[in-house]
Amino acid sequence: MHGPGVVSWLLVAICGAVGAYCLTRVRQGSAGQRRISGIEAAMGLGMAAMALPGETVVSPLLLAVLFGATALSALSLLLHGAARSSGPHFLHHVLEALAMLYMALVMQAAAGSGGGHAAHSAGPGGVPALTGALLLYFGVYALRAGTRLVPAAASGTAGDSAAVPLPATADACRLALALGSFAMLLGM
Repeated sequence: MHGPGVVSWLLVAICGAVGAYCLTRVRQGSAGQRRISGIEAAMGLGMAAMALPGETVVSPLLLAVLFGATALSALSLLLHGAARSSGPHFLHHVLEALAMLYMALVMQAAAGSGGGHAAHSAGPGGVPALTGALLLYFGVYALRAGTRLVPAAASGTAGDSAAVPLPATADACRLALALGSFAMLLGM
């Protein structure tokens, strides 16, 4: 699906590591934070499974069910007020899960035509306008998320560099997943 095997394996490693890390956070924090960690773990592990190189390893239909359930869970959190202070964050999770659902459905359609993953590397798949809009969204999201991770000292503001807090691991995980989404969409 994603061109060269090394790119696919890098996506598998990064998304799998993010998913595994988020899975370890599922037992920490409030109920809302645990659900967020569960959503992020499902996204990371599902994206890792989707990025596996070669012929279809994990059923695209199974991936579609996983990402559809993840989108519904994030949407539920968004609509039921659990996301009052971080609505855009939950909206991002809904969009990310829907983007993966879209890719899983494109994979399913290609598998139905006998193409599997090979059909994705041979040419563009899906609806070009939707794919382009999702690429734009994830590109902008990754750039914005990346700038939030840059320490204040590196961005030219005055202050003691020792006082600059380390980037939040959760923000770095979200950035990694956004970049993974961008790379997977680019490979369609």
